[in-house]
Amino acid sequence: AAEPTPQRVRALDTKALDEFLARQLTEKAFVGLSVAIVEDGKTTFARGYGKSALKADVPVSAATLFAAGSVTKQFACACVLLLAEDGKLSIHDKVAKYYPDLTRARDISLYDLMTHVSGYPDYYPLDFIDRRMEKTIALDRLIQDYAGGRLDFEPGTRWSYSNTGYIILGRVVEKVTSKPFDQFLTERILKPVGMTHTVFEPRKGHKDLALGYTSFALGKPEEAVREADGWIHAAGGLFTTPSDLAKWDLALMEGKLLKPESYQIMIAPRKLADGRVRNYACGLGIVQRDGETIIRHSGAVSGFLAYNAMLPRTRSAVVVMTNCDHLDAGSLNTEVVNRLFQAQAADTPEIPKIKGPAPREAALDLLHQMQAGEIKRDQLGEEFNHFLTPDRVAGAKDRLKALGEPEKVEVENVAERGGMEVAVIRFTFKNTKVKGSLYRTPDGKVQQFLLYGS
Repeated sequence: AAEPTPQRVRALDTKALDEFLARQLTEKAFVGLSVAIVEDGKTTFARGYGKSALKADVPVSAATLFAAGSVTKQFACACVLLLAEDGKLSIHDKVAKYYPDLTRARDISLYDLMTHVSGYPDYYPLDFIDRRMEKTIALDRLIQDYAGGRLDFEPGTRWSYSNTGYIILGRVVEKVTSKPFDQFLTERILKPVGMTHTVFEPRKGHKDLALGYTSFALGKPEEAVREADGWIHAAGGLFTTPSDLAKWDLALMEGKLLKPESYQIMIAPRKLADGRVRNYACGLGIVQRDGETIIRHSGAVSGFLAYNAMLPRTRSAVVVMTNCDHLDAGSLNTEVVNRLFQAQAADTPEIPKIKGPAPREAALDLLHQMQAGEIKRDQLGEEFNHFLTPDRVAGAKDRLKALGEPEKVEVENVAERGGMEVAVIRFTFKNTKVKGSLYRTPDGKVQQFLLYGS
């Protein structure tokens, strides 16, 4: 069933997360950024950073709407599953029941569309708006153009991401209900879940709507051109806030929206015709990590990036949204998930509280000491003090000083070992990267600070 077994979980260090996100805004030049964290069934962190619009100098607030992009796909799948629960359709219905003239329509099911194994070519495979998408298109015209010709592969034999299938799914919902997709979505999901700051395909100028930005070849952010009407729909038309997406995550994980059997279909990795299994279910990616299941999906439309990840065992989630599409937000998403994962990982000892600065600041200070060849030995544990001989210090000074000041200092991981805080730090210099291993006991003494080429 969808209801997870209750587990005691530790709290995420939200102060450190806030500091990290504020640095990211500057270091990676995000225009605006909004993040929400759910821990043990409650939203414990929801903050915005930067601007929702540059010219108007409008700050990101808790109510600022960002495009969810392909995170919309999990909502589309839920709509189909709700209709299956109502007896209005079956996920095993063939596409021919709704669009008899499409290629191999009698051989491709709705479930094939939901899990990206249909073979229908993707109409949106690029990361910029091409000339086609600057012009309005009717949904059925798009469907005919991209699902009425040659398939990319035999249905069910391969997995290949295809937005085309989700346009078909959105129209199937409309055909079955005789309602616009957004009306059914609102009635059956948004209102029951309490997503009051979520809209479907809003017009430009909608209240609280962030402007999307892009950039070319490291240029300054410029306002992005949105896809014309008809090009997004159920494949990525949702605009929302991280806090509202957090409500959706909880409703899904806690079984408040779908029946247990529907939820299991939604999170089951897809098996291909030859027996291989893809770690993708219905609009959701499924990842196993250290015995934990993480359910996640990213989203991207012109001017926006989004990321949604759930940890069902602890009823926890991470939502990250930004209004610029030209940045690599993957490392940020991974870092936020890692922080939550490490705080809640099963069978992991509590990370001790350390007297003194945070790992990043402590590691940077130690690097500076080594570059200067002047070690504050009263900060070191007895064995590391002995290990750090004058010859070692002198050699390290020559090598490290030549690197100069690091351009970036990032905490990759914080864990526990032997009652110590163990932090992995990555230093990015102009011409190289160096990884640091920092071990500290609760009294703040440095028991190890080793540097490695990275």
